Amino acid sequence: MQNNSGKNNQLRLFDLTMIVVGLVIGMGIFRTATDAASASLTPTIYFSAWIAGGIIALCGALTYAEIGSRYPVTGGYYKIFAACYHPSVAFAINCIILISNAASLSGVALIGSEYLSQLIFDEPASDLVKSLIAMSAIMVFYFVNLAGLRMSSQTQNILMLIKILMVLVLISALFFPGADPSSLPPSSIPPSSIPPSSLIYSFGVALIAVSFTYGGYQQTINFGEEVKDARKNLPRGIVIGILMIIGLYLLVQMAYVHSIGFEALKSTRGIAAVVAEKMFGPTGKTIFTLLLFLAVLAYVNVLLLSNPRVMYAMSKDGILPGMFAKTDEKRGVLTVSLTVFAAICIIVLFFANTFEKILGFTIFLDSIGMATSAATIFILRKRTKHLDGTGIYTMKWYPVLPLVFMIAYTFVGISIAINTPVLALTGLAVFAVFLGIYFLVVRKSKGIKHS
Repeated sequence: MQNNSGKNNQLRLFDLTMIVVGLVIGMGIFRTATDAASASLTPTIYFSAWIAGGIIALCGALTYAEIGSRYPVTGGYYKIFAACYHPSVAFAINCIILISNAASLSGVALIGSEYLSQLIFDEPASDLVKSLIAMSAIMVFYFVNLAGLRMSSQTQNILMLIKILMVLVLISALFFPGADPSSLPPSSIPPSSIPPSSLIYSFGVALIAVSFTYGGYQQTINFGEEVKDARKNLPRGIVIGILMIIGLYLLVQMAYVHSIGFEALKSTRGIAAVVAEKMFGPTGKTIFTLLLFLAVLAYVNVLLLSNPRVMYAMSKDGILPGMFAKTDEKRGVLTVSLTVFAAICIIVLFFANTFEKILGFTIFLDSIGMATSAATIFILRKRTKHLDGTGIYTMKWYPVLPLVFMIAYTFVGISIAINTPVLALTGLAVFAVFLGIYFLVVRKSKGIKHS
């Protein structure tokens, strides 16, 4: 009876597809278009970056689908590093992924604060004020989680539906009158007069913001054993979900350019609210902003809920000290892990108090995590040859797809290093520090489990 019940509770294809869409369509789509546009010398580069981002995501999705099929365990994204690399590398990469997740949470909180500050203040708020609003949102949900309170799954689902509805509202702007051509800034210079090196550089910097917006789908690998017929439904759900997202994202970009104009988009803050105001007036802008801030709070809550559990699992595996597994049994709260993760979010906001800085830092760390996690497919293929021909998912065009994905994220990392070398050096320093911590502290701990 227990087994049957477990099977009935497993995720089906539709469930998994919606999870993919929910993981990827975060808050970035309401902000990163400005960063991508400001980096793009021409509209062609802008839209090419969004198309390329979708293709890269699809290559990654198919790669992670096979990784999930060959290594279908709950917590797979965290565990593949420990399974395939030296414990020191696994420790350092998993730690920087946690730092990246904290930076991502901080970045999303800043997106919410940028929108909310437009309603609160008549004049544009300073970076410090927006940072303080973001910190306040994080602290509120830190104490909510610390008290053992839980935002119900129903509430989360409602907020997810609201977020999808907001995306559809933005797309509907295509059917409203566009920006007045006479009021638009001069058009971009023609591509023929731009040196190829400048075009490549522009494309690479635009891809940084696009990569942030497409991120999240790799986490579906964590559902390995929770998916019904995982070997078939895992790849199908990921691919269908990514294709849906590519279509939605391209339509949203078209709506932004249609409503605001490409050149004006480069300097527009609160782009989604501006589009809503053009469609429905000041009231529409206010309602849209408040709904978006609610969705931001939901995202903050989810990351504060999920990431301490990753730290707990790492502690149980001996990768992090035992104190990270400390649990308040009465309230069911991972007190140490929750506190440390929330503190990292606040520290990131303190040192990188603008979305642009957090974006570069997050994606640089993500570039390391994405490239190294995708590379595990080469190791897993060798180790699991016995599974070939047994019905597991095996991607077509191997090894081209994982190589394209890894090269793309290497290119993004190099673009960040060229554009903002300080952020890249900071990311490398963080990675080096965690390697040092492993050899100086973790390796000496008794009970560490080597893979």
